[in-house]
Amino acid sequence: MKFYNVLPAIVLSLIAISCDNNDGDRNNPINNSLEVNKSGVLSTDETWSGDSIYVLNGRVIVPNGVTLTVEPGTIIKGKEGDGAIASTLIIAQGGMIDAQGTESAPIIMTSVLDNITVGQQAGTNLDETDAGLWGGLIVLGYAPISADAATALIEGLPANEAYAVYGGTDAADNSGYIEYVSVRHGGTLIGDGNEINGITLAGVGSATVVNNIEVVANVDDGVEFFGGSVNASNIVVWAQGDDAYDIDQAYAGTIDNFVYVAGPNSDHGLEIDGPEGKTGSGFTASNGSLYGMSAEIADFRDSAMGNIQNIYITGFDDAGDWEIDETGGAHNYENGLLNFASIEIDMTNYTADKTLAQIFMDKSGALTAWDPSTFATVVTAPTVGADESKLAWTYTAMKGAF
Repeated sequence: MKFYNVLPAIVLSLIAISCDNNDGDRNNPINNSLEVNKSGVLSTDETWSGDSIYVLNGRVIVPNGVTLTVEPGTIIKGKEGDGAIASTLIIAQGGMIDAQGTESAPIIMTSVLDNITVGQQAGTNLDETDAGLWGGLIVLGYAPISADAATALIEGLPANEAYAVYGGTDAADNSGYIEYVSVRHGGTLIGDGNEINGITLAGVGSATVVNNIEVVANVDDGVEFFGGSVNASNIVVWAQGDDAYDIDQAYAGTIDNFVYVAGPNSDHGLEIDGPEGKTGSGFTASNGSLYGMSAEIADFRDSAMGNIQNIYITGFDDAGDWEIDETGGAHNYENGLLNFASIEIDMTNYTADKTLAQIFMDKSGALTAWDPSTFATVVTAPTVGADESKLAWTYTAMKGAF
């Protein structure tokens, strides 16, 4: 396999529209900025500035040895298209992203159909129901995973391309910085039943900084971790189509201060898979708030392991449960490899006779002792959960979704 060796096409066009006129619609988005079109593999280091809008025309790959710097306030828009022409930003193994937005000037990744323009933090023509309009952000590193081999090919990308590889032996691998980044309206279809996650972190190492990120209106998962050891904090996922936070392949980092706000098509707040028959040390997720509706809270599958603690759950109804699905997860729970602590749930929307044991369930039937009251408490006001003051910069907070 080999990398593309094609210089990215750069097309500059000035759209002369009054700065005050941003009343575009979904089919005719309006902006007043200098647009820079990007496609293919970057051949040298690049800096994308906040006074331009960068349009992804298909896959844009940052390969080994190249750094993409994205300045605060930069807007990146993905063109429409699915399958082989899906617009996606991919940080390949050995590539670096330096995307350090700020609270007042976050970096925004969205669709070309979004009428957001330079200097704005939100457009006016799309909302949390508009999903699947482009791809997403994929970061691939050299940190360990628990696949059948030391490396694997990430879902959502062609299997015959070297830039789709992730995994390795360097737990402290560094893919750069992702801070104050909001990813919106993504998750376009790659193949039958195969969509891109809002943010994919695959084999990403602990030297990578992931802090203050948001995914809104993604068709598939919000944030998915495929192995690796990167730590992530201050995260929001709103109105994803599948799972808000998805853990796979023996992810071994920490997730701290996170929020999930369900949408009408959301599935789980948490979907936790084990290390696929391999060994793993587990991850830790702390200080989370899960705002639900008619969706499931959490699913623990395939010998899931890890530590889930200080979680506040509210807004769910009788469809919302927390499940250990199979015997591997049950074994890990009994042997201290899967742990739950300080889980608080507001049961206002459940039927009056619903019990903790009907929400927090051992569906495997393999546990010799299962008592959710040892880790879960019914509350009307939380004492645990996310510190949402740290998430005031997000589009989700701006729209009052918390």
